[in-house]
Amino acid sequence: MKKFIQLFSILGISLSLEVNGQAVINLGKQNQVIDGFGASSAWCGAINDNVMNALYGDLGYSILRLRIEEGIGDNWKTGNFNSWAPELSNAKKASAKGAIVFASPWNPPKSMQENFTKTGDASAQRLRTDKYTEYVNYLNAYVKYMKDNSVNLHSISVQNEPDYATDWNWWTPTEMLNFMKNYAGAINTKVIAPESFQYLKNMSDPILNDATAFANMDILGFHLYGTPVNQFAYPLFQQKRGSDKKAWMTEHYFDTDGITDIMGMSKELHDCMVTGNMNGYVYWWITWPNGLANSNGTIFKRAYVLGQFAKFIRPGYFRVDATATPAANVYVSAYSGNNKAVIVAINTSNSAVSQKFNIQNGPISNVIPYTTDNTKNLVTGAVIPVSANSFTAQLPAQSITTFVGTTIVTALEPEIDIEIPGVQIFPNPFSSTFELIANEPCSYSIHDASGKSIKEGKAFGKATLGNELLPGVYVIKTNTVEGSKLSKIVKQ
Repeated sequence: MKKFIQLFSILGISLSLEVNGQAVINLGKQNQVIDGFGASSAWCGAINDNVMNALYGDLGYSILRLRIEEGIGDNWKTGNFNSWAPELSNAKKASAKGAIVFASPWNPPKSMQENFTKTGDASAQRLRTDKYTEYVNYLNAYVKYMKDNSVNLHSISVQNEPDYATDWNWWTPTEMLNFMKNYAGAINTKVIAPESFQYLKNMSDPILNDATAFANMDILGFHLYGTPVNQFAYPLFQQKRGSDKKAWMTEHYFDTDGITDIMGMSKELHDCMVTGNMNGYVYWWITWPNGLANSNGTIFKRAYVLGQFAKFIRPGYFRVDATATPAANVYVSAYSGNNKAVIVAINTSNSAVSQKFNIQNGPISNVIPYTTDNTKNLVTGAVIPVSANSFTAQLPAQSITTFVGTTIVTALEPEIDIEIPGVQIFPNPFSSTFELIANEPCSYSIHDASGKSIKEGKAFGKATLGNELLPGVYVIKTNTVEGSKLSKIVKQ
């Protein structure tokens, strides 16, 4: 047993348990993948380089949302794309920084619209059903325009806020389902739908419950205007999503840079990641008074709040398990990727808090804090050492702090870490089962975090294993005539 405890220590597997008041970070338990964080350039014109460099360079924003300018009319049919040029300029700047770029339409060209009466309003507008195919062609023309000008549009939305169309197109849930089922499959990039203004599930449930429509939807898009936190979770989507469907919050804003809104925005980002299991977060427009900057290049505090996530939680990182509320008014989420551990801690109280963090399944020697509060904007603090997988940090009153550490990769003992080219384990991490592929006769044993052997066997060729394992971290020991090897495996 002592030998296995030593081995688990070498592999970085922590046996510690959650203690009241501590924030326990389990780097071995992955949740959703993160696509990124960003904002929209809608109605901002061509944004200047200083602002775009600050947001998509210094602060690490990785998603840009464009507005498809309907003022182009039918000129798109003749190749006159001048109306789309300002957003192309923004797209190029963000794309050059490695950001994802997607676009949303508010209205189609007038020739595709019709007026109808809705709740007494005879001027309400909608897309004519006989124009659905032409509308697909219109969206594809936008995709092609961007591609022809060196921007690969990641995805495109069917409609901005179809259920709150004050000055733009209305869609009923039935109309949206019809389009998604029978037309959206012809769009030449990933499709976002339905972008409900309030994350109302009546707009998306029909899509999720129709196999063809759901197959044509790549990203569930939505806004959070007036949405209570208890509606951030979407059990039906979690049940059906698999690994290829994403959830993006594609529009919301906060009015001021005052500390109340700063804390509200920080908490919303936390809730989106933790309660909503969202893959992306996109703030509303960039250069407006309630945006992230002004046209002169002044960066607002709200931009730094988003930067507390965007700069350090890079696309492809995973959210990992963390004690979400270790103390009153303290909210914690954690992420890992590229040998980095990232912890975001929010203190909404009026007093500083001394918070202890316990790191499991990934040894770290120290962390660096970055803080935004009433007087600081993403200010770097002193290095904090990590001892016995724990550290304690002061969280200033009404603040958001991001702690970044590098996980330590420690070599295994040479006599038990002989490379065996003929033995492979895939995938790892795994959600259901993994394959042990042995090109020569092999024996194996799987051990839990205490070192206890919970399964033994022999393999030659391909063996499917892990179905009976509960989510967690394990060690598998494989033996061939060439030697033995210990490998850490993670069941999600």
